[in-house]
Amino acid sequence: MRLTKTLLLAVLALLFAAATPAFARSKMDQLQANQYAWSGAIRWGDFEGALSLIEPGYREAHPVSDLELKRFEQVQITAYRERSSSADKKGGVALRDIEIGVMNRHTQAERTVRYREEWRWDEATKNWWLMSGMPDLWEGE
Repeated sequence: MRLTKTLLLAVLALLFAAATPAFARSKMDQLQANQYAWSGAIRWGDFEGALSLIEPGYREAHPVSDLELKRFEQVQITAYRERSSSADKKGGVALRDIEIGVMNRHTQAERTVRYREEWRWDEATKNWWLMSGMPDLWEGE
């Protein structure tokens, strides 16, 4: 009986140890999926879709007006490049430095904008949210 309990505890410990890295991987896989969805939405001009990946509290505190959305329609994204990234799995924070190629649809003038994405893990919703808001594609204009 004692051997059975010990064996059962050993098996449970192994299962727990095996499940923990799998959870960490799935959490990081979800981060990559959200970052991919975000970069795809920005790259293809789906700015309204991109808004859905911004943390709801941030989105409420910093609403994007219809006028601002119309402004986004005036540009074409020509490039979206990750320059560097880091992630703190335990702290639930990830940063990505991005370089965005932006072309004005009316003037055909192209420029490059740098943007830092800050992603945070929300334990309550089990989701990664963007905390840095929409990129400023008019930097200094």
